[in-house]
Amino acid sequence: MNNNLLRQALVFLAVAVAWIPARADDAAPVVPHYTYVIVHGAWGGGWAFREVDRLLTADGHTVYRPTLTGQGEKVHLASPEINLTTHINDIVNVILFENLHDVVLVGHSYGGMVITGVMDRVPERIRHVIFLDAAEPDDGQSMFDVFPAPRFPAPPVKDGFIMPYAAAANKPIPHDVPQSLKTWSEPVSFKNPATKLLQVTFVQFLRQDQTPEQGGAYFLWQRALERGWTTRSMVSDHNAQWSHPKELVALLEDAPKDRNKPSTGANALQPTTNEPIRHIDR
Repeated sequence: MNNNLLRQALVFLAVAVAWIPARADDAAPVVPHYTYVIVHGAWGGGWAFREVDRLLTADGHTVYRPTLTGQGEKVHLASPEINLTTHINDIVNVILFENLHDVVLVGHSYGGMVITGVMDRVPERIRHVIFLDAAEPDDGQSMFDVFPAPRFPAPPVKDGFIMPYAAAANKPIPHDVPQSLKTWSEPVSFKNPATKLLQVTFVQFLRQDQTPEQGGAYFLWQRALERGWTTRSMVSDHNAQWSHPKELVALLEDAPKDRNKPSTGANALQPTTNEPIRHIDR
């Protein structure tokens, strides 16, 4: 074989080797990309999760962080007639009109009331649900039922609105705004049998030195266990979206892998800690 033929043979061999598919175990791991719908807490708005949105989007996810009617940039629509159903409709309509499927539905604090109603309405659109230190009602319960007085100090009420605990009037925008009392007093519907098929994660935010049993929301942790949901804890104050956004994003990206366990049955869901209860802020 002359040199020209040898060179041509080597070139052909090199091209052929380059086209050989890599083995499956040599391929880069596939990182799942999710569609998140994040529901903020009381008095707030979608603005509260701006940094979380930025970090999730940078990782390739799609994020919706709608503001509930009467809150945030929709404060001009505020009315004492707005109720929990209004806020549930807000999120259901985002999912329907954006034609979203396989949604990772996230609710923070009061947002747990809203996502519970969304679970009841459009379970077929939901891939996973994450409660972030959030209200976790049974069917027929309101926010006031989940956090009853006097154990949980009720926020002040004025002219049909629940006022934020922290004075917000003199803070620059964006800031907390009053929220209709009816969003806290209307009971939620949570009886669609299809909700039992949804994979759910409950996350309790704790101080560095706390165990879940010592947290003020431990009774919600217990309720999640009884429902067979996955429970996680995270070191943070109640607003991890501000104080620990990177850690929160890591949790949000990992939690959709969680899978429910068999329910432990209905036991008395009473708080068992003697720790003074913090305000249900947001």
